[in-house]
Amino acid sequence: MPLLEPDRYFSRLSHVDIERDLLALGFRFVLLDIDNTILTRDTHEVPRDAGFWLAKARDAGIAFCLVSNNWHEGVYQLANRLSLPIVAKAVKPLPPAFLMALGKIGATRDATVVIGDQLVTDVLGAHFLGMKAYLLAPLVEQDLPHTLLLRNFERLVTGERKPEGAGVPTACQPSEPADAAASPGTRSRGDAGGSRTEVRFASAIPTISGTGETLADLGGPVSGGTGKALADLGGPAVETDEPARTGGAS
Repeated sequence: MPLLEPDRYFSRLSHVDIERDLLALGFRFVLLDIDNTILTRDTHEVPRDAGFWLAKARDAGIAFCLVSNNWHEGVYQLANRLSLPIVAKAVKPLPPAFLMALGKIGATRDATVVIGDQLVTDVLGAHFLGMKAYLLAPLVEQDLPHTLLLRNFERLVTGERKPEGAGVPTACQPSEPADAAASPGTRSRGDAGGSRTEVRFASAIPTISGTGETLADLGGPVSGGTGKALADLGGPAVETDEPARTGGAS
């Protein structure tokens, strides 16, 4: 398979069927991108269906490590909030960060799939190491300027290929509209230049009935004693001092 051709192409994370598209194919580990994969670039939210999907996947025995080219403190805070291990400043598609992420969760390449929204970072990086790659359509059109330029190249590569699940309601809980997601649990802070960053979690994310799943169980070891229930994804937001729409490409 060409290095830039994704093994699968989905409209969003929650359309990846945990049993059929992961476990049945032997994938017990996922290296997961952040920006525009599980965190929107415009409103800095974790969509409701993404949080629900992560909990279901962890409950099914999938282990995750976040891998992001972003270098700002916000991605570390997000990883801590989700209790997921992270490799940031990854310089994808180069191999070292992927290898480090595999080591963090004790994964083997043949049992791992990389999931992200970019061909030249996530898909190419996975294929460099012989791993499978699932491409996602970006959560929102807004992105960093250089990433938007790369989107034009990506459209040439994908051609007329349509993402799986496009136009189909998600099997997980639907994402909240941006204005509906805003809640007392959403906080913002201005920096010296008057800019503002918000990192929000869609409100009222349901727990998985009967599992007792917690955020601490979503990924690797509990960081900083975090042990909040899944519903707390709608609680206090992650804050950074960085202006919105800045940061490394995911």
